Amino acid sequence: MFRQSTFKTVLIALTLFLGVYAILPTLLGLERIRQATAFLPAFLVPKGAIKLGLDLQGGVHVMLEVDRAGLARDLVRQLQEDVRRVLRAERVAPTGGIVAQARGVSLRIADAAGRARILPKLQELAVPVTSAVLGNTGQRSLEVVDMGDGLIQLAITDAELNERIRRAVDQSIEIFRKRIDPEGVKEPAIQRQGLDRIVVQVPGARDSKEITDVLQPGKLEFRMVAEPGANPAEIETLQNVDEGGGTVAVERRVLVHGEDLTSAEPGFDQRSGEPIVNFRFNVRGAQAFAKATTENVGKPFAIILDNKVISAPRIITPITQGQGQISGRFTVERANQLAVLLRSGALPASFTLVEERTVGAGLGADSIAAASLASGVSAVVIAAFTVATYGVLGLIALAALLANLILIFAAMALIGSTLTLPGIAGIVLTMAMAVDSNVLIYERIREEQAAGRSAISALDTGFTRALATILDANITTFLAGAILYLVGTGPVRGFAVTLCIGIITTIFTAFTLTRIIVAAWYRWFRPKVVPI
Repeated sequence: MFRQSTFKTVLIALTLFLGVYAILPTLLGLERIRQATAFLPAFLVPKGAIKLGLDLQGGVHVMLEVDRAGLARDLVRQLQEDVRRVLRAERVAPTGGIVAQARGVSLRIADAAGRARILPKLQELAVPVTSAVLGNTGQRSLEVVDMGDGLIQLAITDAELNERIRRAVDQSIEIFRKRIDPEGVKEPAIQRQGLDRIVVQVPGARDSKEITDVLQPGKLEFRMVAEPGANPAEIETLQNVDEGGGTVAVERRVLVHGEDLTSAEPGFDQRSGEPIVNFRFNVRGAQAFAKATTENVGKPFAIILDNKVISAPRIITPITQGQGQISGRFTVERANQLAVLLRSGALPASFTLVEERTVGAGLGADSIAAASLASGVSAVVIAAFTVATYGVLGLIALAALLANLILIFAAMALIGSTLTLPGIAGIVLTMAMAVDSNVLIYERIREEQAAGRSAISALDTGFTRALATILDANITTFLAGAILYLVGTGPVRGFAVTLCIGIITTIFTAFTLTRIIVAAWYRWFRPKVVPI
């Protein structure tokens, strides 16, 4: 009765040892621990220290929103190309061309036979909208309507636009991570907010401009500079940010896309010494670039980044090796940023800056001081109440509480969680809940002893019968915390993470560690009455 197996005791002791080992990088510094454990296998070396959030160490907070109208325009342009391809394949010529609209295109085909032949082909462009979460949604990407009198309209559906926005946000999160933290040391927090927004938080950053500069679309294109007398419909006038400024008329046709780049590295021009970016294409891009430069020797071509001409050199000789360089009065810093942009790839959509703020390190230090004070006062009050009410068993509860905190921080270090100010609030709440679990056990022991049970019987029955009550209370709280994590963002998630981890460690310590220590105390002192 009221005994613990040796195996379970050793397992609990090992868990606590690993918990202490996991938080050593946080207490003593990651580099110091790595040097001290250099002789150990890699899987035994602590993975990392607990990261401090933006509100605790300062940094940059940026919120971006997908340019819905811009994405719709891109989809319309793509739809125009798809319709043009279908018309060419069926050899049907529309009257007045393919007219772009806000959310689709329209075309007029006067010939009834041609219209009857082309409609089924256009209907095939309306593919099912599939979601990564829901799978096939049962909706179509396009609505193709014969308006009569030869007019056909193709409209992009809301389901398709929303799915494209969702997909663009998912892709952009990973691209932002590569751009902001190419070396993997800044550990930014980048997460979705709602359907079309992304929140970027970079703890430790001092200037928001160094973050916003790398969040540009990064869309690179190579096009020919338009020749005099070219068809105006095939020409686009873009801003020239190269030497001389002004504007440049370029062809709409893209010779090579930035997606075909395999590498982009900053460097210096051997002749002028100015900063440049050296690039290399994949096989497809190299072939297209070689073909374009071979056919257009002596003509200028434009290197376009985010719809701005950054360089417009003249093709001296064919470039067949699949590599080249981009110049444009760059500073060393700008050349480095451009190389990062090109390596990480273009964004699938443009974003607008919704919110931007910098949190100073001093404010973070004030937050840590205030949180430390609140935590310390809470710990002292809880300790005083517990010891005054339950005596030696109160001291055991405090020992279990200390172990509980160690396990919470160990779990956060292992999963790479970031400690924020709301997270500290969750830990403080967990401290009270952990003591509350011990209070339920001790009060049950008091009741059993008052009912006439012996000390050991009261202890055993108290732990056993309090289990259901503690599980009910903690499971419902855990479910609430899980819902907060799933639907919440930012600070709410930080609170939910520490709360849920704390609930798990609380149940573990209350019914394993506390029971082992109480059992050891009883075997050592053999009291006739439990001193509650």
